[in-house]
Amino acid sequence: MKKIVVAIDGFSGCGKSSTARQVASRLGYTYIDSGAMYRAATLHFLNQFTVLTNPKEIQKALDTMEISFHHNEDTGKQETYLNGLNVEKKIRSMEVSERVSDISKIREVRLELVAQQRRLGRHKGVVMDGRDIGTVVFPDAELKVFMIADIHIRAERRQKELLEKGELVELKKIVENLSTRDRIDSSRAESPLTKAGDAVEIDTSLLDFEEQVQRITDIAEQKIAKN
Repeated sequence: MKKIVVAIDGFSGCGKSSTARQVASRLGYTYIDSGAMYRAATLHFLNQFTVLTNPKEIQKALDTMEISFHHNEDTGKQETYLNGLNVEKKIRSMEVSERVSDISKIREVRLELVAQQRRLGRHKGVVMDGRDIGTVVFPDAELKVFMIADIHIRAERRQKELLEKGELVELKKIVENLSTRDRIDSSRAESPLTKAGDAVEIDTSLLDFEEQVQRITDIAEQKIAKN
């Protein structure tokens, strides 16, 4: 049975990463968190105090950046490493959330990470989530999903996620952050967030986690059977 590529795009806070991770597990596929890659790049740029208007500094930051994923045997989860250090917790902070859209819209950053993502998925059998997976990274993906949800529901989910990591942020600030990121992601010149013409749209506002995972898994299994 041939393997496929499952591309999941959508707005921040729709549950893309957690859903994609579980879909990959059920299909026996590899999960690739492209959002974590952009967050790691953002953390690296912040650590390097990179001036975003200086092409030489941007290239220097990219040349000294190595992003990798490693499986944590204790938690059973995949974690993000930046230059050999586990940064899974740091990249989920509000500090990174507030800057990730600015870093992600830089052409050189997107070109570098898209190239890495394509290498990771060249043998198929992957589930990757992000904002331009079905439109730019894998435009020929056999299954493209576009996830949406009410912004206030997305904010509540993000607040809960931050609380679980020990970071208390008021809901209003998270709504403002999500609104700003939506605007930047959808209007940027380089690989804007947009729904692919052949993507299946899923509104997760009223779906619980199990329902959204099962819905995508069912569609993927249908695609695999036809492939």
